[in-house]
Amino acid sequence: MTKALIVTANGGSDVLQVRDVDVPPPGPGQAQIKVAATGVNFIDVYQRQGVYPIPTPFTLGMEGAGEVVAVGDGVDLRPGDRVAWAMSLGSAAGLSNQPAPQLVPVPDGVPLTTAAAAMLQGMTAHYLVNSTYAVQPGDIALVHAAAGGVGQLLVQLITAKGGRVIATAGSAEKLAIAEGLGADVLINYRDTDDLADAVRAATGGRGVDVAYDGVGKDTFDASLASLRPRGMLVLFGGASGQVPPFDLQRLNAGGSLFVTRPTLAHYVLDREELLWRGGEILGALADGSLHLEIGGEWPLAEAATAYDTLESRASTGKLLLLP
Repeated sequence: MTKALIVTANGGSDVLQVRDVDVPPPGPGQAQIKVAATGVNFIDVYQRQGVYPIPTPFTLGMEGAGEVVAVGDGVDLRPGDRVAWAMSLGSAAGLSNQPAPQLVPVPDGVPLTTAAAAMLQGMTAHYLVNSTYAVQPGDIALVHAAAGGVGQLLVQLITAKGGRVIATAGSAEKLAIAEGLGADVLINYRDTDDLADAVRAATGGRGVDVAYDGVGKDTFDASLASLRPRGMLVLFGGASGQVPPFDLQRLNAGGSLFVTRPTLAHYVLDREELLWRGGEILGALADGSLHLEIGGEWPLAEAATAYDTLESRASTGKLLLLP
């Protein structure tokens, strides 16, 4: 028996309940993990709301880290091993059976809370700058919500690859965080009448090579209008809501533009790719070349507060639940 965070029905954070659930022994190919921490992510919100349909009730949580306590047949892990994972449902619980092929070893020196905070957003930032649009030295990237969990990592990974970052956020305090991580141009969207004009002015009228947009509805039009000819808009989330359908002729008129809507699951399709992305992110945290801010921690019983904080877009860094 363990405590688990249950989505009782589709809706707001009020549908969340902590319940006692039975956890069976791990089956073939599974490891049972004592969960140290689980990440608070917008994908959880979309699942809870029913945007990504899952039959209710279900245990929330797509990311976590902890210590192996038991293994099923065919699993090359031992009790005591420290592991982390992402994109696997049912993580917000004291004990969780997880598919062993989706587990990434956590290096010595990386706390399990840090590993839990790094997996989903860290590997997201990794695939965005290495695979969806492979940033090259001299590229100019627009990063919205640059003080958020993914945003902070994007700023660091882009600048490490020799790119320049135009960062947007809703307060001077958040912009200061982005600047401290290496952002070159800072734009407070609350003080800007035309966000795209401000971005274009910062590039001498050229536009950006790529716009990384996890905000969605509120920023999509500005992101599209900020691109150079043949630039790419990478829409990887919808913190402000989902983007409505739009006329594809806008891509032609804007300069033969590209738009993509990626998700992490399609960028960790095999174990080799998973270990590459997860290993590079956790390794960078271990050697200190990557900084990760944990913006808040809550027990499962206060999960609604954690998700309300995330959805308000008032937080910075990564938010965690501690089962």
